[in-house]
Amino acid sequence: MARTPPHGATLTIHGAAGEVTGSCHLLEANGVRILVDCGMFQGSDDLEHDNEQPFGFDPAAIDVLVLTHAHLDHCGRIPLLVKRGFRGEIVATSATRELAELVLLDAAKLQEEDAERDARKARREGREPKEPLYTTADAAWAMGFFGRNATYGEAIRIGPGIDATFLDAGHILGSATVVVDVTTGDEVRRITFSGDIGNHGRPIMRDPTPPPPSDYVVMESTYGDRRHKSVQASVTELYEAIDDTLRRGGNVIIPTFALERAQEVLYFIREACEDGRLPRAMPVYLDSPMAISATEIYLHHPEAVDPDTYRQLQKGDDPFRPPGLQMTRDVQASMQINHVHGGAVILAGSGMATGGRVKHHLKHNLWREECSVVFVGYAAKGTPARAIIDGADEIRLFGEEIKVRARIYTINGFSAHADHDELIEWVSHAGTPREVFLVHGERHRGMDALAHDLRAKGYRVGEPKAHHPYRLT
Repeated sequence: MARTPPHGATLTIHGAAGEVTGSCHLLEANGVRILVDCGMFQGSDDLEHDNEQPFGFDPAAIDVLVLTHAHLDHCGRIPLLVKRGFRGEIVATSATRELAELVLLDAAKLQEEDAERDARKARREGREPKEPLYTTADAAWAMGFFGRNATYGEAIRIGPGIDATFLDAGHILGSATVVVDVTTGDEVRRITFSGDIGNHGRPIMRDPTPPPPSDYVVMESTYGDRRHKSVQASVTELYEAIDDTLRRGGNVIIPTFALERAQEVLYFIREACEDGRLPRAMPVYLDSPMAISATEIYLHHPEAVDPDTYRQLQKGDDPFRPPGLQMTRDVQASMQINHVHGGAVILAGSGMATGGRVKHHLKHNLWREECSVVFVGYAAKGTPARAIIDGADEIRLFGEEIKVRARIYTINGFSAHADHDELIEWVSHAGTPREVFLVHGERHRGMDALAHDLRAKGYRVGEPKAHHPYRLT
């Protein structure tokens, strides 16, 4: 593959530099402006304030948006992009399209509810209320810009001389690494966007597909500073945490992301109940309307899961349904769970405890010594989950200071992100890229650690600044 076409491309990172949030990359080539992801900032108040700020580019000038997957930090500002003028095509896998609709409508509903609460407060304080970032109508309108569905391994033309090939990233249902080939004359430049890379050996999702030799790689670095426990060790720890809590007469609260993590935890609990490692009669509450809907979407897409899960789905079995599962969509059913004082496993969002029904379950259980809280996913700086994990004695929920007396478990082997060794193994398939740009990782943690080790292996590593253009020659 030739490396120096006569007309260069430009890459600009428009996410938050040095943060695991708000993924958004702009590639300009052959007169085409391609946006890869358009994510929402999550975590501290300062980061969330960034969602309201200008994108750093004109949304109306974007020709195509390539979406790697449906997590909010990758798709969450799409309705705002449309609201501010985007009229191009959104290209994603069919599973990502279906999940993105669920995620965006839910995000819009939460923003509308937050705006309603602020309006009541604003009237008391004599000020103008805050407007929601976007409404459910905006989110529904944005879905109309989703165009062609990408199929893993098949190139799709997204501009003159520009092809995008989606590879299975193994992160969540429909997630993709996107390989962009830019052809100018008889020369080709290849830029690979990793998206979020999954880890190996987990049920439900297939292992991530390695990238092809590439000229440039834009690569996530979430867990670039650590190695995960094995899946089996993590599953064993989960079972022990549940068993120990049940013996002490408490409840197990598991803050869970609605996409992938909820389904994976249900999968393992079902296996344990069927094998006798956990009580079959144990009540398991999936208290998340979005997770319930997401689980149904997983059942629609057997083509995007691993072979064992595919065979179960083909037989009509539901791998996500433990014997004692109770799904609670409506608010009243959710509130009834607060009267369960022991013996239950409660899965609820959000995974970082920044909102959703899990905050109510934490309020009712976090102060109880016989209970446990099990974190099975990433927690960003500034979130209640991160505060609890880092050893806070109390956290503020609904205007009250709640003591942290429950046992706290952090099981990182369930992560949907590749760890340090898997990231290095993944990028090794890209050959000798001219530069590896590290994104989607915290500085002084994953990003810096991975940069150090990649440079030691001879890679040229860039840690791009937000809104700064980089010429790809």
